[in-house]
Amino acid sequence: MHWSPKLLMSLFSNDLAIDLGTANSLVFCKGRGIVVSEPSIVAVNQKTGRVEAVGQEAKNMLGRTPGNIKAIRPMKDGVIADFEHTERMLDAFIKRAHNRSFGVRPRIVIGVPSEITQVEKRAVHDSAMKAKATEVFLVEQSMMAAIGAGLPITEPTGNMVVDIGGGTTDVAVISMAGVVYSKSVRVAGNEMDEAVTQYIKRKYNLLIGERTAEEIKIEIGSAFPLEEEMTREIKGRDLVEGIPKTITISDEEIREALAETVSTIVETVRVALEHTPPELAADIVDRGIVLTGGGALLRNLDKRLREETGLPISIADDPLTSVVMGTGKVLMDFDLLRKVALQ
Repeated sequence: MHWSPKLLMSLFSNDLAIDLGTANSLVFCKGRGIVVSEPSIVAVNQKTGRVEAVGQEAKNMLGRTPGNIKAIRPMKDGVIADFEHTERMLDAFIKRAHNRSFGVRPRIVIGVPSEITQVEKRAVHDSAMKAKATEVFLVEQSMMAAIGAGLPITEPTGNMVVDIGGGTTDVAVISMAGVVYSKSVRVAGNEMDEAVTQYIKRKYNLLIGERTAEEIKIEIGSAFPLEEEMTREIKGRDLVEGIPKTITISDEEIREALAETVSTIVETVRVALEHTPPELAADIVDRGIVLTGGGALLRNLDKRLREETGLPISIADDPLTSVVMGTGKVLMDFDLLRKVALQ
Protein backbone atom coordinates (compact mmCIF):
# COMPACT_ATOMS: atom_id res chain seq x y z
CA MET A 1 0.00 0.00 0.00
CA HIS A 2 1.34 3.40 -0.96
CA TRP A 3 1.33 6.01 1.83
CA SER A 4 0.92 9.44 0.34
CA PRO A 5 2.35 12.39 2.31
CA LYS A 6 -1.17 13.81 2.47
CA LEU A 7 -2.54 10.63 4.05
CA LEU A 8 0.31 10.52 6.52
CA MET A 9 -0.39 14.15 7.40
CA SER A 10 -4.07 13.41 7.99
CA LEU A 11 -3.19 10.42 10.17
CA PHE A 12 -0.90 12.47 12.35
CA SER A 13 -2.98 15.57 12.11
CA ASN A 14 -3.27 16.88 15.60
CA ASP A 15 -4.44 20.41 14.82
CA LEU A 16 -6.78 21.85 17.41
CA ALA A 17 -9.46 24.51 17.56
CA ILE A 18 -9.89 26.05 20.99
CA ASP A 19 -12.66 28.19 22.45
CA LEU A 20 -10.77 29.61 25.41
CA GLY A 21 -13.67 30.92 27.45
CA THR A 22 -13.98 32.73 30.75
CA ALA A 23 -16.33 30.08 32.16
CA ASN A 24 -15.67 27.04 29.97
CA SER A 25 -13.02 25.97 27.49
CA LEU A 26 -13.71 23.62 24.61
CA VAL A 27 -11.20 21.87 22.36
CA PHE A 28 -12.03 20.50 18.91
CA CYS A 29 -9.66 18.01 17.31
CA LYS A 30 -9.54 17.51 13.55
CA GLY A 31 -11.36 14.34 12.62
CA ARG A 32 -12.58 13.67 16.16
CA GLY A 33 -14.86 16.58 17.02
CA ILE A 34 -15.05 18.09 20.51
CA VAL A 35 -12.60 16.25 22.74
CA VAL A 36 -12.49 18.57 25.77
CA SER A 37 -15.33 20.59 27.30
CA GLU A 38 -14.45 21.72 30.79
CA PRO A 39 -14.69 24.72 33.11
CA SER A 40 -11.78 27.19 32.81
CA ILE A 41 -10.60 26.63 36.37
CA VAL A 42 -7.25 25.63 37.85
CA ALA A 43 -6.85 24.41 41.45
CA VAL A 44 -3.48 25.42 42.85
CA ASN A 45 -1.75 24.39 46.04
CA GLN A 46 -0.58 27.71 47.44
CA LYS A 47 2.12 26.19 49.63
CA THR A 48 3.89 24.35 46.83
CA GLY A 49 2.59 26.27 43.78
CA ARG A 50 1.61 22.92 42.24
CA VAL A 51 -1.46 22.62 40.03
CA GLU A 52 -3.64 20.04 41.78
CA ALA A 53 -6.45 19.86 39.23
CA VAL A 54 -7.71 21.48 36.02
CA GLY A 55 -11.22 21.77 34.60
CA GLN A 56 -14.22 19.94 36.05
CA GLU A 57 -12.18 18.40 38.84
CA ALA A 58 -11.03 21.88 39.88
CA LYS A 59 -14.59 23.25 39.66
CA ASN A 60 -15.82 20.57 42.03
CA MET A 61 -13.37 22.00 44.55
CA LEU A 62 -14.82 25.55 44.32
CA GLY A 63 -15.76 26.76 47.80
CA ARG A 64 -14.94 23.36 49.29
CA THR A 65 -11.16 23.33 49.54
CA PRO A 66 -8.79 23.57 52.51
CA GLY A 67 -7.12 26.96 52.87
CA ASN A 68 -3.96 26.02 51.01
CA ILE A 69 -5.75 24.93 47.81
CA LYS A 70 -7.18 27.78 45.78
CA ALA A 71 -9.42 27.48 42.74
CA ILE A 72 -8.31 30.09 40.18
CA ARG A 73 -10.15 31.28 37.08
CA PRO A 74 -7.24 32.42 34.90
CA MET A 75 -9.53 34.02 32.29
CA LYS A 76 -11.46 37.16 33.11
CA ASP A 77 -13.85 38.95 30.75
CA GLY A 78 -12.76 36.73 27.88
CA VAL A 79 -9.08 37.60 28.21
CA ILE A 80 -6.11 36.25 30.13
CA ALA A 81 -5.93 37.64 33.65
CA ASP A 82 -3.40 35.14 34.93
CA PHE A 83 -0.79 34.28 32.31
CA GLU A 84 0.99 31.45 34.13
CA HIS A 85 -2.17 29.50 35.00
CA THR A 86 -3.76 29.99 31.58
CA GLU A 87 -0.67 28.41 30.09
CA ARG A 88 -0.88 25.45 32.48
CA MET A 89 -4.59 25.07 31.79
CA LEU A 90 -4.04 25.15 28.01
CA ASP A 91 -1.23 22.65 28.36
CA ALA A 92 -3.48 20.29 30.36
CA PHE A 93 -6.34 20.59 27.85
CA ILE A 94 -4.02 20.00 24.87
CA LYS A 95 -2.61 16.88 26.54
CA ARG A 96 -6.13 15.66 27.28
CA ALA A 97 -7.12 16.27 23.67
CA HIS A 98 -4.27 14.06 22.48
CA ASN A 99 -4.35 11.45 25.26
CA ARG A 100 -0.59 11.59 25.18
CA SER A 101 1.93 14.27 25.82
CA PHE A 102 5.09 13.45 23.93
CA GLY A 103 6.03 14.93 20.61
CA VAL A 104 2.66 16.51 19.85
CA ARG A 105 3.01 19.98 18.40
CA PRO A 106 -0.35 20.99 16.97
CA ARG A 107 -1.38 23.99 14.94
CA ILE A 108 -3.95 25.80 17.03
CA VAL A 109 -6.79 28.16 16.15
CA ILE A 110 -8.16 30.10 19.15
CA GLY A 111 -11.30 32.24 19.37
CA VAL A 112 -10.92 35.62 21.14
CA PRO A 113 -13.41 38.45 21.92
CA SER A 114 -13.74 41.13 19.22
CA GLU A 115 -12.50 44.16 21.16
CA ILE A 116 -9.31 42.56 22.42
CA THR A 117 -6.16 44.70 22.64
CA GLN A 118 -2.82 43.90 20.97
CA VAL A 119 -1.35 43.10 24.39
CA GLU A 120 -4.19 40.66 25.13
CA LYS A 121 -3.79 39.05 21.69
CA ARG A 122 -0.08 38.60 22.34
CA ALA A 123 -0.85 36.97 25.72
CA VAL A 124 -3.16 34.37 24.12
CA HIS A 125 -0.68 33.74 21.31
CA ASP A 126 2.26 33.30 23.68
CA SER A 127 0.31 31.03 26.04
CA ALA A 128 -0.54 28.69 23.18
CA MET A 129 3.04 28.72 21.87
CA LYS A 130 4.35 27.88 25.35
CA ALA A 131 1.81 25.06 25.53
CA LYS A 132 3.73 23.58 22.56
CA ALA A 133 1.85 24.76 19.47
CA THR A 134 3.75 25.04 16.18
CA GLU A 135 1.52 27.80 14.85
CA VAL A 136 -1.24 29.86 16.42
CA PHE A 137 -4.08 31.63 14.62
CA LEU A 138 -6.45 33.98 16.43
CA VAL A 139 -10.04 34.40 15.20
CA GLU A 140 -12.98 36.46 16.45
CA GLN A 141 -15.40 34.51 18.61
CA SER A 142 -18.45 36.22 17.15
CA MET A 143 -17.41 35.22 13.62
CA MET A 144 -16.76 31.65 14.80
CA ALA A 145 -20.12 31.58 16.58
CA ALA A 146 -21.81 32.61 13.31
CA ILE A 147 -20.02 29.86 11.37
CA GLY A 148 -20.79 27.31 14.11
CA ALA A 149 -24.46 28.32 14.09
CA GLY A 150 -24.54 27.59 10.36
CA LEU A 151 -24.92 31.17 9.09
CA PRO A 152 -23.90 31.79 5.47
CA ILE A 153 -21.10 34.19 6.42
CA THR A 154 -19.32 34.21 3.05
CA GLU A 155 -22.37 35.53 1.18
CA PRO A 156 -22.90 39.27 0.61
CA THR A 157 -25.84 39.38 3.02
CA GLY A 158 -25.93 40.70 6.55
CA ASN A 159 -26.02 38.25 9.46
CA MET A 160 -26.20 39.31 13.06
CA VAL A 161 -24.95 37.10 15.84
CA VAL A 162 -25.09 37.70 19.60
CA ASP A 163 -22.66 35.46 21.49
CA ILE A 164 -23.27 35.56 25.26
CA GLY A 165 -20.47 33.75 27.03
CA GLY A 166 -19.22 33.73 30.62
CA GLY A 167 -17.18 36.92 30.58
CA THR A 168 -18.23 38.79 27.45
CA THR A 169 -21.19 39.36 25.18
CA ASP A 170 -20.07 39.78 21.57
CA VAL A 171 -22.47 41.29 19.05
CA ALA A 172 -21.40 41.24 15.41
CA VAL A 173 -22.80 41.98 11.99
CA ILE A 174 -21.08 39.79 9.43
CA SER A 175 -21.08 39.89 5.64
CA MET A 176 -18.75 38.36 3.03
CA ALA A 177 -16.59 36.65 5.68
CA GLY A 178 -15.85 40.00 7.30
CA VAL A 179 -17.07 41.69 10.46
CA VAL A 180 -18.88 44.87 9.41
CA TYR A 181 -19.58 45.96 12.97
CA SER A 182 -18.73 44.40 16.29
CA LYS A 183 -19.18 45.35 19.89
CA SER A 184 -18.00 43.45 22.91
CA VAL A 185 -19.24 44.20 26.43
CA ARG A 186 -17.80 42.59 29.51
CA VAL A 187 -21.23 41.67 30.81
CA ALA A 188 -22.40 38.07 30.45
CA GLY A 189 -23.03 34.85 32.36
CA ASN A 190 -20.60 35.47 35.23
CA GLU A 191 -22.09 38.89 35.82
CA MET A 192 -25.53 37.24 36.04
CA ASP A 193 -24.25 34.83 38.72
CA GLU A 194 -22.78 37.73 40.68
CA ALA A 195 -26.09 39.66 40.39
CA VAL A 196 -27.97 36.67 41.85
CA THR A 197 -25.49 36.42 44.75
CA GLN A 198 -25.77 40.14 45.54
CA TYR A 199 -29.59 40.16 45.29
CA ILE A 200 -29.98 37.26 47.75
CA LYS A 201 -27.44 38.80 50.10
CA ARG A 202 -29.24 42.16 50.02
CA LYS A 203 -32.78 40.86 50.28
CA TYR A 204 -32.39 37.86 52.59
CA ASN A 205 -29.05 38.43 54.36
CA LEU A 206 -28.09 35.04 52.97
CA LEU A 207 -24.64 34.27 51.59
CA ILE A 208 -24.43 31.74 48.75
CA GLY A 209 -21.44 30.44 46.80
CA GLU A 210 -20.82 31.02 43.08
CA ARG A 211 -21.76 27.44 42.17
CA THR A 212 -25.15 27.84 43.86
CA ALA A 213 -25.71 31.19 42.11
CA GLU A 214 -25.02 29.57 38.73
CA GLU A 215 -27.41 26.69 39.51
CA ILE A 216 -30.19 29.16 40.46
CA LYS A 217 -29.67 31.10 37.20
CA ILE A 218 -29.82 27.90 35.14
CA GLU A 219 -32.84 26.44 36.96
CA ILE A 220 -35.16 29.42 37.39
CA GLY A 221 -33.48 32.42 35.72
CA SER A 222 -35.37 34.26 32.96
CA ALA A 223 -35.30 37.50 30.97
CA PHE A 224 -39.07 37.84 30.38
CA PRO A 225 -42.07 36.67 32.47
CA LEU A 226 -42.66 32.92 32.36
CA GLU A 227 -46.02 31.25 31.76
CA GLU A 228 -45.83 29.33 35.03
CA GLU A 229 -44.17 30.46 38.22
CA MET A 230 -41.07 28.55 39.28
CA THR A 231 -39.51 28.35 42.73
CA ARG A 232 -36.37 26.84 44.16
CA GLU A 233 -35.02 26.16 47.61
CA ILE A 234 -31.69 27.80 48.36
CA LYS A 235 -29.26 26.83 51.08
CA GLY A 236 -26.72 29.34 52.31
CA ARG A 237 -25.29 30.99 55.38
CA ASP A 238 -27.39 33.50 57.33
CA LEU A 239 -25.26 36.64 57.66
CA VAL A 240 -27.05 37.78 60.83
CA GLU A 241 -26.99 34.55 62.83
CA GLY A 242 -24.03 32.96 61.08
CA ILE A 243 -25.73 29.58 60.69
CA PRO A 244 -26.82 27.62 57.59
CA LYS A 245 -30.37 28.41 56.48
CA THR A 246 -32.80 27.46 53.68
CA ILE A 247 -35.14 29.85 51.86
CA THR A 248 -37.44 29.54 48.85
CA ILE A 249 -37.03 31.98 45.98
CA SER A 250 -39.20 32.60 42.89
CA ASP A 251 -38.38 33.13 39.21
CA GLU A 252 -39.75 36.70 39.49
CA GLU A 253 -37.14 37.59 42.11
CA ILE A 254 -34.33 36.15 40.01
CA ARG A 255 -35.63 38.04 36.97
CA GLU A 256 -35.41 41.20 39.05
CA ALA A 257 -31.85 40.26 40.08
CA LEU A 258 -30.85 39.75 36.44
CA ALA A 259 -32.68 42.81 35.10
CA GLU A 260 -29.65 45.10 34.85
CA THR A 261 -27.40 42.55 33.15
CA VAL A 262 -30.10 41.60 30.65
CA SER A 263 -30.79 45.28 29.90
CA THR A 264 -27.10 45.84 29.12
CA ILE A 265 -27.15 42.95 26.63
CA VAL A 266 -30.37 44.24 25.01
CA GLU A 267 -28.88 47.74 24.77
CA THR A 268 -25.70 46.39 23.11
CA VAL A 269 -27.87 44.69 20.46
CA ARG A 270 -29.78 47.96 19.94
CA VAL A 271 -26.58 49.97 19.47
CA ALA A 272 -25.30 47.38 16.97
CA LEU A 273 -28.52 47.69 14.95
CA GLU A 274 -28.13 51.49 14.90
CA HIS A 275 -24.59 51.15 13.51
CA THR A 276 -25.46 48.65 10.78
CA PRO A 277 -25.36 49.95 7.17
CA PRO A 278 -28.92 50.22 5.75
CA GLU A 279 -28.53 47.47 3.11
CA LEU A 280 -27.35 44.99 5.72
CA ALA A 281 -29.95 46.20 8.22
CA ALA A 282 -32.60 45.23 5.66
CA ASP A 283 -31.12 41.70 5.54
CA ILE A 284 -31.25 41.46 9.34
CA VAL A 285 -34.93 42.46 9.32
CA ASP A 286 -35.54 39.43 7.07
CA ARG A 287 -33.17 36.95 8.64
CA GLY A 288 -33.24 38.12 12.24
CA ILE A 289 -30.64 37.66 14.94
CA VAL A 290 -29.01 34.41 16.05
CA LEU A 291 -28.16 33.90 19.72
CA THR A 292 -25.23 31.68 20.73
CA GLY A 293 -23.17 31.04 23.87
CA GLY A 294 -24.34 29.73 27.24
CA GLY A 295 -26.25 32.96 27.92
CA ALA A 296 -28.55 32.17 24.97
CA LEU A 297 -30.01 29.43 27.19
CA LEU A 298 -31.42 31.98 29.66
CA ARG A 299 -35.19 31.41 29.54
CA ASN A 300 -37.14 33.82 27.36
CA LEU A 301 -34.14 35.96 26.41
CA ASP A 302 -35.23 35.48 22.80
CA LYS A 303 -38.73 36.73 23.68
CA ARG A 304 -37.30 39.76 25.44
CA LEU A 305 -35.11 40.66 22.43
CA ARG A 306 -38.05 40.09 20.08
CA GLU A 307 -40.14 42.52 22.17
CA GLU A 308 -37.39 45.13 22.23
CA THR A 309 -36.25 44.96 18.58
CA GLY A 310 -39.28 43.64 16.71
CA LEU A 311 -36.92 41.29 14.82
CA PRO A 312 -37.07 37.52 14.48
CA ILE A 313 -34.73 35.93 17.05
CA SER A 314 -33.46 32.37 16.87
CA ILE A 315 -31.20 30.33 19.15
CA ALA A 316 -28.36 28.24 17.69
CA ASP A 317 -28.92 24.46 17.85
CA ASP A 318 -26.24 23.96 20.48
CA PRO A 319 -25.33 27.45 21.73
CA LEU A 320 -22.60 26.21 24.08
CA THR A 321 -20.54 24.69 21.28
CA SER A 322 -21.16 27.23 18.47
CA VAL A 323 -17.81 29.00 18.86
CA VAL A 324 -15.69 25.85 19.00
CA MET A 325 -17.60 24.18 16.14
CA GLY A 326 -17.10 27.32 14.01
CA THR A 327 -13.42 27.37 14.93
CA GLY A 328 -13.24 23.68 14.02
CA LYS A 329 -14.74 24.35 10.58
CA VAL A 330 -12.18 27.08 9.99
CA LEU A 331 -9.41 24.70 11.07
CA MET A 332 -10.41 22.37 8.26
CA ASP A 333 -10.76 25.07 5.60
CA PHE A 334 -7.45 26.83 5.21
CA ASP A 335 -8.74 29.38 2.67
CA LEU A 336 -11.44 30.49 5.09
CA LEU A 337 -8.92 30.61 7.93
CA ARG A 338 -6.70 32.97 5.91
CA LYS A 339 -9.69 35.24 5.36
CA VAL A 340 -10.85 35.40 8.97
CA ALA A 341 -7.62 35.16 11.01
CA LEU A 342 -6.69 38.28 12.94
CA GLN A 343 -3.31 39.79 12.18
